[in-house]
Amino acid sequence: MSFASSRRAVPPGMSDIVMKKLVRKTLTDSPMTAARRSKLARLAARPDAEIDFSEIPRLTESFWRNAVRNPFYRPVKQQLTVRLDADVVAWLRQQGRGYQTRLNQVLREAMLQDVKKSA
Repeated sequence: MSFASSRRAVPPGMSDIVMKKLVRKTLTDSPMTAARRSKLARLAARPDAEIDFSEIPRLTESFWRNAVRNPFYRPVKQQLTVRLDADVVAWLRQQGRGYQTRLNQVLREAMLQDVKKSA
């Protein structure tokens, strides 16, 4: 009689190496030294005309056709109190859940049209 082992199967070609959590350092991990602050200030003070763009390839029209907004982008929300006509609120609510999100979409579309018109 044989019993199956409770040990996890190891993928072919892999040994029993224990995988460890990958930790990356960020700029906030090391303190901002005076020398670093001074170097950043000097770089920030330089005019944009001194930036060398020669090694950066031009973006083609196909790049912009295929471009999408960052899927993780979430605009900062601000809570506020606003007084709306009762019929407007009723219209938004009759469409189901998410009436505040719909109100935000309507206002965003109006804002973008206005910005586009004035540009």
